[in-house]
Amino acid sequence: MMRNFLVLSLLFCFLTSTISAAQDTKTDASAPASAPAPNTKASGRIEAAGTVLDEIQGAPDKGIPQEVLGSAECVAVVPSLLNGGFVFGGRYGRGVASCRTEKGWSAPAFFTIGGGSFGLQIGGQATDLVMLIMNKGGMDHLLSSQFKLGADASAAAGPVGRHAAADTDWKMRAQVLTYSRSRGLFAGLELSGAVIKQDKDSTRDFYGRMVPFKTALKGEIEAPQSAYPFLNTLAKWAQLAAK
Repeated sequence: MMRNFLVLSLLFCFLTSTISAAQDTKTDASAPASAPAPNTKASGRIEAAGTVLDEIQGAPDKGIPQEVLGSAECVAVVPSLLNGGFVFGGRYGRGVASCRTEKGWSAPAFFTIGGGSFGLQIGGQATDLVMLIMNKGGMDHLLSSQFKLGADASAAAGPVGRHAAADTDWKMRAQVLTYSRSRGLFAGLELSGAVIKQDKDSTRDFYGRMVPFKTALKGEIEAPQSAYPFLNTLAKWAQLAAK
């Protein structure tokens, strides 16, 4: 009698566990995809890019000249991160860009940069990189989501200082002006042969779906709240440069 009772009890427990597992599986399969986590690596890159731009422009007489920043069509920043940051030894980095639109600065677009040769190399020192896209030609290359500096788009080291000298030819020199900051030194940077292309992993990480470069940079989508640590900083310095 006792033996039959134990067998029935074990059978009941097994059936209950099986039914419960099946219900859990069904629930998971029918549940909608969760929204992207607000605290992602891409969000961290947004915040770091805003900090880099704020520190560079906040340095007295050492930042990007107001005339240059005020004329830029797009601004791209590769912040130095502890993990996966822009390291010359690996010639690889991840960054974020935004372009001017009728409504203000666009939603951010994420990109990678790699290859080529880099001026002012300092061993394996992590470095912040800033690129200004100065005209429609440079912007068209950026919107294509993949191009090579020095080949598809002309690039040159940008002038440094609170104001650009009147006799400099920075307006005519290149479609992209490049800068670097390493160990506190901020200077124009020569980038030759570096390839810039869309960072699809970071795009999905940030938006929760794939967003084409052109869609983001032409202002065809609204920037999420988590984009504003970078966009607000960019807008602040661009407005000061325009005065």
